[in-house]
Amino acid sequence: MISTNPIRCPARPARQQAPAHLFTIGQAVRLKGGFLKPALPTDIYRITGKLPPRGDSLQYRIRNDDERHERVTTQDSLEPVDMLQSGRRSTLIERTFGHG
Repeated sequence: MISTNPIRCPARPARQQAPAHLFTIGQAVRLKGGFLKPALPTDIYRITGKLPPRGDSLQYRIRNDDERHERVTTQDSLEPVDMLQSGRRSTLIERTFGHG
């Protein structure tokens, strides 16, 4: 007896695209406030590096000018800062080309 069912190769799983970093190196950001700790307008950080994801969350290295150390945080705990509205002065190049 001859089988009429062709041999089927299993379909390739769909390739997932790596999530994209939303923030750029040098961009001003603020840590989002949580339930117990509100975000302070003076706590402005700069992105100093992009790190690989940890689980489903992308990571960044950030630094405040008043601190000697850098911090590592996830993308979902950051929000962008508009330097003109934050009360700090921007440089001419930042006002012209933005913070990216």
